[in-house]
Amino acid sequence: MGYDIERFVGYVNEGLLCSICRDVLEDPLQAPCEHAFCTACIHGWLVHHSNCPEDRQMIDVSLLRPLYRYMKNDLNRLQLHCKNSEYGCEMVCSLESIDRHERECEYSQIPCSNAGCTVQIERRNLDGHLAVCEYRSRECPNGCGYTILSAEDTQHNCVAELRTELELLRSEMICRVEEAKHEMESRLDSQRRHMVQKESILQNEIEELKSQMSRMMSDVRSLMAAERQHRQELEQAELEKREL
Repeated sequence: MGYDIERFVGYVNEGLLCSICRDVLEDPLQAPCEHAFCTACIHGWLVHHSNCPEDRQMIDVSLLRPLYRYMKNDLNRLQLHCKNSEYGCEMVCSLESIDRHERECEYSQIPCSNAGCTVQIERRNLDGHLAVCEYRSRECPNGCGYTILSAEDTQHNCVAELRTELELLRSEMICRVEEAKHEMESRLDSQRRHMVQKESILQNEIEELKSQMSRMMSDVRSLMAAERQHRQELEQAELEKREL
């Protein structure tokens, strides 16, 4: 749907009106036959039709194009009243800047930000409403620290709330202790497995060293036996030499 033509100041050229809703073009598109439409209007039309609503020429969504630059400029220069004029806003600005103004307009009707409150209020009055809204959040006047979120909460039981809070804290503490316990057990188990693995490696290294030492001792004994044999042979040779 387009912009209500009654909002505009002065004459609006016929070529700037949507051929479907007959209001001033909003987010316009143009067909090859040069008829212009609001994007929402022409898309809705082409769901059930395949021709231009003005001259019945065949058109398709893929054939739609943005408005000619000069027409777009003429459209943006049009002056219109803020949509909140019925609430007292007297702003008149160009179509090009109307959206920016209306997003910030002090007369805009906006919802209260407090959960549960259904009041719609002008932006300029929002702060005053929030200060007295029955759904506003505030701390319990009895000092228990409970945050009152609605009118029904004003009758809350401080002792019950504190007991509930204590139970929650206790449960949270138990959970944290259990988590810390599981984490510590996991670390100890990991370290235990690492130590067992390390012990096994060291044991294998010790056995290998023992085996090497045993081979070395055997080699030493063989060398000593060979040395004795060699000495005996030398002594025998010396003896025979003397006899000769």
